[in-house]
Amino acid sequence: MPHQWVIDRGCIEKEVDVNRYSVCRNRIVIRMKNRLALIIILLMAGGALIVTVAFMLDRYGENSISVTSSPYRGTVYDPPLELTNFTLPASTGMNVSLSDLQGQWVLMFFGYTHCPDFCPMTLTEYRQVMEILEGDSAQLQVVFISVDGERDTPDILSDYMARFDPEFIGLSGDDATLTRLQSEFGLYYQRQEDTVRQGNYLVDHSTHSYLIDPQGRLRIAYAYDTDRHILAESIREMIRQS
Repeated sequence: MPHQWVIDRGCIEKEVDVNRYSVCRNRIVIRMKNRLALIIILLMAGGALIVTVAFMLDRYGENSISVTSSPYRGTVYDPPLELTNFTLPASTGMNVSLSDLQGQWVLMFFGYTHCPDFCPMTLTEYRQVMEILEGDSAQLQVVFISVDGERDTPDILSDYMARFDPEFIGLSGDDATLTRLQSEFGLYYQRQEDTVRQGNYLVDHSTHSYLIDPQGRLRIAYAYDTDRHILAESIREMIRQS
């Protein structure tokens, strides 16, 4: 049987018999089915996104969170989130309430003094941020809240804060107070029970940094790996806008 060229919806093949022509058509059908599947997947993904957005709007209402880039490089709470007042024993030797800190900006972190990595690295970065801020640092108070109050007494926290900056304030958290703060800060912490040996244990905890304005409202949550220069410049921008 002589060869002949068959053109079918963009598929050009040299044909020998009917079977070869059928293969060509099947290949077209497969491509069409793949395209249809892709369209269906995209439509389903779009529907899921709409449902998620609707849920977030219903869940958070006016306290919805928006993510922005320059100049803040963090999760911005717009409008600012009103925070529950709390009081905890402090490294200063007195009890300190969140309301006591009103009138100044607060950079806050949750951790514990036996932390092997995130906490000392974050507090070292905070010290560098204060240096970068120079004169603006006078309007910023660093607060470290321990999620391990059983071991982190005010005296222990005082010594620990002095390693980084004696002006930093450490608060000894208790479970009742920390539980009340979990929803507002998205706080997570849990003792690793399998590491408990004669009072030595590790505590898993969230690692965000929080910027609180002079009215005691949460303004920004920074990811752990935020560069210190970006952190400092965004804080400076917020201070100068206030």
